[in-house]
Amino acid sequence: MHTFNERLADLRTTINAQGDRVLDIVHRAVDCYFDGDREKARAVIALDEEIDRVDVEIERASIPLLGMGVTDEKLIRSVLTIVKVNNELERVADCAVDIAEAVLSDVALPARIPPVFRVMANSVTGMLRDSNRALADGNAALAQQVLLFDDTVAMLKKELMKTAQEQVASGALPVDYAFRLLTITKSIERIADHATNTCEQVIYLHSGLIVRHRPEGWSKPLSPSTTHSPSPSTRSTHAS
Repeated sequence: MHTFNERLADLRTTINAQGDRVLDIVHRAVDCYFDGDREKARAVIALDEEIDRVDVEIERASIPLLGMGVTDEKLIRSVLTIVKVNNELERVADCAVDIAEAVLSDVALPARIPPVFRVMANSVTGMLRDSNRALADGNAALAQQVLLFDDTVAMLKKELMKTAQEQVASGALPVDYAFRLLTITKSIERIADHATNTCEQVIYLHSGLIVRHRPEGWSKPLSPSTTHSPSPSTRSTHAS
């Protein structure tokens, strides 16, 4: 058990560092978009190699732990959570690369990016930051707050799409750029989805409650020893 706990502690340190690394690459990707900086975009793509390397390292280190015969339910959930969150983080990094690759396209930036996009991008990077913090601190309450913010991101996306359509119709936004904006917006939205997936895993780890795939959305987490049914919350389900 002592060896298991030591190896699990090392894995937790590694996954938290990976979370910081992924948050950094997302910040860089968003910045290169706002700045229209192709050099920064190339740097984002280069940084993804290290994230991919650590992704494989975490997966390879996790599998032997599951074969060590540990029967404690929360310890098993801890390993499963690391494996699943590791996958979410790798996909977030892929979204950052998608944004950087869009910046490297030949479509010139318009004079003024729709302001609502900056609000959406800042909101999503905040969700990712808080999902990392919830995982590192074991903070299920913070994880719930991130889940609640998912609907706000959906609202911002809807507003952004409406604004882009209006600007295209008026000639203020080139059609080619509008398509690129849609591509980048989808990447930003997917980052929010991966952040919420991470938070669902945090809730699962510390309560044993599976809150995905529930028709009523997520429910307030309960301790594993609690036997009564949770009260459903009002958050709508999000796309995984």
